[in-house]
Amino acid sequence: MERPEFTSEPEQSLSKPPTRAADFSSLSGTYLTSVPHVPVFLLFVFSDLLGENTSLVLFTIALRICNCFLVQTSFVPDEYWQSLEVAHHMVFNYGYLTWEWTERLRGYIYPLIFASIYKILHLLGKDSVQLLIWIPRLAQALLSAVADLRLYSLMKQLENQQVARWVFFCQLCSWFTWYCCTRTLTNTMETVLTVIALFYYPLEGSKSMNSVKYSSLVALAFIIRPTAVIPWIPLLLRHFWQEQRKLDLFLHQFLPIGFVTFSLSLIIDRIFFGQDLGTFYGSHPWHWYFSQGFPAVLGTHLPFFIHGCFLASKRYRIFLVTVLWTLLVYSMLSHKEFRFIYPVLPFCMVFCGYSLNHLKTWKKPALSFLFLSNMLLALYTGLVHQRGTLDVMTNIQELCYNNPNVSSASVFIMMPCHSTPYYSHVHYPLPMRFLQCPPDLSGKSDYLTEADIFYLNPLKWLYREFHNDSTLPTHLIIFSVLEEVKEHEKKEISPFLISSNYERTAVCFHTHLPEDRTGSHIYVYERKLKGKLN
Repeated sequence: MERPEFTSEPEQSLSKPPTRAADFSSLSGTYLTSVPHVPVFLLFVFSDLLGENTSLVLFTIALRICNCFLVQTSFVPDEYWQSLEVAHHMVFNYGYLTWEWTERLRGYIYPLIFASIYKILHLLGKDSVQLLIWIPRLAQALLSAVADLRLYSLMKQLENQQVARWVFFCQLCSWFTWYCCTRTLTNTMETVLTVIALFYYPLEGSKSMNSVKYSSLVALAFIIRPTAVIPWIPLLLRHFWQEQRKLDLFLHQFLPIGFVTFSLSLIIDRIFFGQDLGTFYGSHPWHWYFSQGFPAVLGTHLPFFIHGCFLASKRYRIFLVTVLWTLLVYSMLSHKEFRFIYPVLPFCMVFCGYSLNHLKTWKKPALSFLFLSNMLLALYTGLVHQRGTLDVMTNIQELCYNNPNVSSASVFIMMPCHSTPYYSHVHYPLPMRFLQCPPDLSGKSDYLTEADIFYLNPLKWLYREFHNDSTLPTHLIIFSVLEEVKEHEKKEISPFLISSNYERTAVCFHTHLPEDRTGSHIYVYERKLKGKLN
């Protein structure tokens, strides 16, 4: 295998970056200081648009902003590589695009949201690396707050304020919602659009039903993430079945909205592309969502969800059908992830809230149990589990901005591919490289990626790859597993580090649950020659 050059992208050259107040006011008062300096009139406009009490709106926004800053861990590579990295490349003309983008398999609409934010920051001269990291996440947090409020408003229309409060409580204290709702994932935007669309969906008792609005939001969710239509298939069929004027609904609403959104998607993709695989990333048994995925995502809400399913009125059967349908459809796919079923979690919160509303004797213990169990899990996953891959980016930032020898520096991230963010969290055209892992689109049965070949025998790979000292990077980033000596395995690379004069300069904790290629810590090595940076 030929040694890839240290470059920011495979084909393009590196360029320089040019409720009521009585109900919620006591809760919201503590958090109001967390809201950034936003003109008061904007908050009132925002409140008016959502049709809720200002105190409730402020509380929800403040909570999601706190949520944003209390999630400092990584979840999956897509939260960077399918959004922020693409947006950074669009605006600053350097970076890296994964195979999905070079093969034109993704749409640009979702990254365009963050590219717009980056462009504004750039025009204002405020495109610092920290703002590039946090502003997109804060924007996503605000959108999630809107979805929370819409769910509350919907339940207040369908039931009453008491039931709405319990559903709202369940939504806010869900550990998985806390973990995901401020991340720049297409699944997060899909969930936001699904909840807001549900607010306008024609349900018995709803006062906000609007077929044009809800179908437009569903169409937008679809072009952002095509699988977003899966939960909506039962809902759309129900609407069509119950509609008296079926032809008008199809011709005057569904068809024009579908045409406009699909055309918009094609236009945007054509601008950026220039023209009009699941098992590769792991497979799971068919029952995984039922036996592991769904129970894990619901967490301690699970018994309340089951209880609520037996109590909820007939109008909510369509919600249960939606949840079961989504789980069944995703169960047919070989590759399964927790985040894929995130969009149906708000549907589940309706049943959980129904359960809490009907509890009498055990209500206070149940509330305490739900809050404490979800809070502990949310804080652990948000602040502890898998934080190293973000923390290590701080070391690369310091290398770029606080190192007089940055012009001669280079970084090789010797970890499972896409373990860390990339240029969106560095914002400097530093030569960087990582182990590649594009799937084989030709269908070879014995295909191995660069990362696969590396992990078969890391030491051998390194000596073969860097047979000439002049090709060595100045900095290496590895998981601690590459320094652990295990019987019958050849992963330990200490001889290479010693012979090439690498010294460990930083250690970052990553996880208490290391796996095969993922260690508990991340090590940063710097190459030294006679006490000087090479």
